[in-house]
Amino acid sequence: MIAQDVIGQIGQIFPAFGVYLTAGFVIFARVMGFFRLAPVLNRKEIPGLVKLSLALMLTIAFVTVVKPPQPPAGNSLVLSLLLNYVSGALLGYMAQLILLAIDAGADMINMQMGLSSAMILEPTTSSQTSILAKLISLLGIIIFIEIGGVYWLFNAFVRSFEIFPLFASTIPLDRIVNMDYLIKMTSNVLYMGLQIASPVLLATLGQDIILGVISKTAPQVNVFQLSFLFKPVFGAAIMVWILPMLINIITDYFQSYAHII
Repeated sequence: MIAQDVIGQIGQIFPAFGVYLTAGFVIFARVMGFFRLAPVLNRKEIPGLVKLSLALMLTIAFVTVVKPPQPPAGNSLVLSLLLNYVSGALLGYMAQLILLAIDAGADMINMQMGLSSAMILEPTTSSQTSILAKLISLLGIIIFIEIGGVYWLFNAFVRSFEIFPLFASTIPLDRIVNMDYLIKMTSNVLYMGLQIASPVLLATLGQDIILGVISKTAPQVNVFQLSFLFKPVFGAAIMVWILPMLINIITDYFQSYAHII
């Protein structure tokens, strides 16, 4: 009660205080939804206190920049908080989709090299993932940061205030997300994954053919046991050889979808 009285007295002295305070809560909800799913920002390796502090600083900055209007009559604060959280999470999820092709290609490489048994816990998704898939995923995130992906994220977030005002009652999905690019990206996830994994897939396929010929010409050789030895070593050698080309492919892929949101 004392806090409400203090806020009420401050609101009488500064009429715009209540407007900015309400807008701050709404913007904070959108920022937290954005941080929940946006790549790089949703990493569990970043401490929660750091994320919360950054969200508060961004909220203060956006409150001064957006210049929030007076909430309309009959506006529900709970509905505004929910819609803004959903809109921020939607922007983050659209950006996260760009990294799915990298993960798809990494899973293909991992399965073909026979490293599916080497699994670790992925803290971001709380699921099991392979060491190689984790490595390639981190490589994709590093490239995403290096080419300005974080700038794209915040640019899209700032633009969302123009498309979806703070106290709007509906989310304009057709304006927040470029649907043509979204459809193209989701339809090409498997294609991009195959493009990333194709050198390793072709190399291991050739190795399987050679081992098959050996098993026919020399049946006494245990080809099945040899494949467990050759596939990881041969696949790792191919990965080291194609690493510069792999970085170029991932960079071109990210730049192709720089303006999806």
